[in-house]
Amino acid sequence: MKLPPLGNLRIVNYPDPVLKKQAVVVSEFGDELQAFADRMIELMREAPGVGLAAPQVGVSIRLFVYNPTGEDVDSVVCVNPKLSGFEDAEDAEEGCLSLPDVTVTMRRSVRAELTACDAYGKGFTLSGEGLIARIWQHENDHLFGRLIIDRMSEVDEIGNRRILKQLQQDYANGKR
Repeated sequence: MKLPPLGNLRIVNYPDPVLKKQAVVVSEFGDELQAFADRMIELMREAPGVGLAAPQVGVSIRLFVYNPTGEDVDSVVCVNPKLSGFEDAEDAEEGCLSLPDVTVTMRRSVRAELTACDAYGKGFTLSGEGLIARIWQHENDHLFGRLIIDRMSEVDEIGNRRILKQLQQDYANGKR
């Protein structure tokens, strides 16, 4: 797996085609992957956001980072994540760093379990609820090429139409 130079990484916006691709499983772990994840954490914090998936920086691999608090010690790298143990569900408004200014009401499970590896291939399992479970589900969707706008209601579609059209025009004109 060849990762791009870290200095070139930036958050890509809709409708960049990489956002619709299914990400590939990571098979090479180590310092290079950790440096890539660290750069993603920097971009997520600068944005600011609470989660960022590798496809959102133009790299279609199964990796996301998240930090629900903004505290450095709470940043987590999730490689080849799998979600399970979904319980209950609730609607809440979500945004996305690749869809600036777009908000959509999403129904997500309130609780979930996450099994993943860190950047060095060490496995772990976590249980989360509320915001953490929502972040996991949102970022995991990115790994399957799914965006919040793929499941938005007609009301959300009408409310976001102008912003989405502007994002499409910006992308067509080379502005990202």
